[in-house]
Amino acid sequence: MAVTTKIAISVDKKVLQRIDKLVDQNLFPSRSRAIQIALEEKLSKIDKSRLAVESSKLNKSEEQSLAEESFFGEITEWPEY
Repeated sequence: MAVTTKIAISVDKKVLQRIDKLVDQNLFPSRSRAIQIALEEKLSKIDKSRLAVESSKLNKSEEQSLAEESFFGEITEWPEY
């Protein structure tokens, strides 16, 4: 189990009411857990979008060539980046 740390945050009243409604509907065991999950999901999306941005910078034909080179024979040394 992950180690947790208590923090204090300010939340818009309407947002808190929505969280409370989800807790009342048993979608989350507590406000705290609902907020933890929301933060984890947001951070995951940020990480994925960062990966997508960095991946879009790659040259597709060059990457394909490198992949095929590795597939068809051993690379004797790594290319410079």
